[in-house]
Amino acid sequence: MDNKKFEDSIKNILEHIGEDVNREGLIDTPARVRKAMEFMCSGYKEDPKEIIQKALFHSTNDEMVVVKDIEFYSHCEHHMLPIIGKVHVAYIPDGKVVGLSKIPRVVNVFARRLQIQEQLTEQIADALNEHLKPKGVAVVVDARHMCMEMRGVEKICSTTVTSALRGIFKKEKKTKDEFLSIISSSFMK
Repeated sequence: MDNKKFEDSIKNILEHIGEDVNREGLIDTPARVRKAMEFMCSGYKEDPKEIIQKALFHSTNDEMVVVKDIEFYSHCEHHMLPIIGKVHVAYIPDGKVVGLSKIPRVVNVFARRLQIQEQLTEQIADALNEHLKPKGVAVVVDARHMCMEMRGVEKICSTTVTSALRGIFKKEKKTKDEFLSIISSSFMK
């Protein structure tokens, strides 16, 4: 990435909205924005397969594993405004389990890209399903969208909930219901 070109673009945006790019508070802003965007969009440089495969362990466990309330921050691809929420992930092992910290890391891979929530949900489920190869995967994302709160319809604190079910979670209502029961307390917060 050409740092100067990026920072010049930020200066142009600041000038376009009527700011003085030479005032004290804004002199270093283009570099700060570049560094922030590099971090907030670092998911493009990460591979969920590598993350998962570094921590796969053989296991006889065949019961549901749930990691809930994984906080995430993303940006909508339409306005580049924040999406803030929680992800709930479950899987049923089929001979292997993954280190628990790897699940939030997989969430971050996809959250740290420009996104729409529906796609974020699908990407997390598909990555876990493909690389962990469990009997099933369930992902629910509950998030606030600043493009709805800060502009447009201005509906403060409204949330959007999306889900993606794979394998046994999609085929067996009992399994899906167990997952939803486990995570239901998260929606009461």
